[in-house]
Amino acid sequence: MQYENILKRLKALSNPKTVEGMARFGINPENTYGVSIPNLRRIAKEVRKNHSLAQQLWNSKIHEARILASMIDEPNQVTEKQMDVWIKDFDSWDVCDQCCMNLFGKTPMAWEKAIEWTKREKEFEKLNREEAIRLLIKAEKIEQKIETIKRAIERISLV
Repeated sequence: MQYENILKRLKALSNPKTVEGMARFGINPENTYGVSIPNLRRIAKEVRKNHSLAQQLWNSKIHEARILASMIDEPNQVTEKQMDVWIKDFDSWDVCDQCCMNLFGKTPMAWEKAIEWTKREKEFEKLNREEAIRLLIKAEKIEQKIETIKRAIERISLV
């Protein structure tokens, strides 16, 4: 599925009532279609992993396209520069959370970035302790979660 087709599909799935509801939770309604996460996951499953398509979707500035980008990007191709650029584009907590859970937490730089981002000041860029721990947990294998939590608490407490 190509970029233009995905944008058309997102537009076809748009729901103005959902956008109104999202706005009540602080999500900017501009460039927002109101497409549900389950629908975005279905599209991501069809598209599969695709780093260059993820870049195009992110650059569209469409809310749901950015969440979809986080679902289809390839963690091993993500650079620190990309992470820093994308985090500066965050304009809502749902994009922040989805991006961290779907993509950033699976990159080799997850630990370093999670700690770095706890020191930021700008809203949506600054991770609080709970968000940093969630990101770090996502970065580890399931059997290592308890140890990850302990290390994260120790590291974040030092910040």
